Amino acid sequence: MSIVSSKSIVLGTLAAAIALSSMNAAFAQEKYPSRPIEMVVTFGPGGGADAMGRKMSQILEKKLGVPMPVSNVAGASGNAGLTKLMTNPADGYTAATLIALSVSAWASGLGSARPDDFAIVAVAQDSPSMLFVPADSPFKTAKQFLDHAKANPGKLKVATSGYGTQDDITLKYMASLGYKTTNVPFAKPAERYASPLGRHTDAIYEEPGDVAQFLQAKQLRPLIVFDDNRHASFKDVVTSKELGMQISDLPNFRTIAVPAKTPPERVKLLADAVNAALDTPEWKEFCAATYTCTRKYTPQEAQAHVTQFYQRVKQYQKTFK
Repeated sequence: MSIVSSKSIVLGTLAAAIALSSMNAAFAQEKYPSRPIEMVVTFGPGGGADAMGRKMSQILEKKLGVPMPVSNVAGASGNAGLTKLMTNPADGYTAATLIALSVSAWASGLGSARPDDFAIVAVAQDSPSMLFVPADSPFKTAKQFLDHAKANPGKLKVATSGYGTQDDITLKYMASLGYKTTNVPFAKPAERYASPLGRHTDAIYEEPGDVAQFLQAKQLRPLIVFDDNRHASFKDVVTSKELGMQISDLPNFRTIAVPAKTPPERVKLLADAVNAALDTPEWKEFCAATYTCTRKYTPQEAQAHVTQFYQRVKQYQKTFK
């Protein structure tokens, strides 16, 4: 390498370091937040991520003292919206919903994102998923459903949010035990929720909050909760553990995230605001109605929660290749 080339590299590195230092200094001098923070909801209107993003934004506007407009950027299991987040400056003025479905998709090879690409601000919702059937389904118990699946491999159709998701993994796990069903993915939440009611599918894998209106209207009925313990709101519903299934570690969580290079002090300020929002009567009413209330997480705990879920899904995918 020539002396000129070496000098160019050194000067280029020095210039980059100075530019980064100047940018950090500018961030440090600026009062934050001093202008609107965009909330990118990574799924379309009408789904659980949309409801969470909009409710949280309303409360955070009061906590942070700035507008928090919501934009829906749907597609690619949430990755389209996350791409928008990552192409904006890492200055704390763009945040996004980052949910278990997207993380599961990365671990399954759909998209190139990884947990370390983001700073997870806080966990806003957490819920086990369940298997639901229409209220007038001939399957009155989980055993009846599973017995039919075993006797008629692939005949029962289950609505899911897509391939490579925790929905898909759970169905593959059930198939490994002899309960083979057919995965019917729906990109649009509203179509997925309605599919068992229209008899396009026999059941739906979903968290209870997303189909709360159908439960309240007695149009859907839960058969199995994929957890070690019975759900406090559905105490008569048998758990996957009681049925001999060891797959209770794929919760459906929703977080608020920013790019990984966002200044830590801004991440902390956002985290404090989100965790304060979880204590408000408005949020408590919302999370109770959607069966998604969760404990508070620090940014470090939230990051670990998402990373561990990602690694768990990767392990499941290796098992069911």
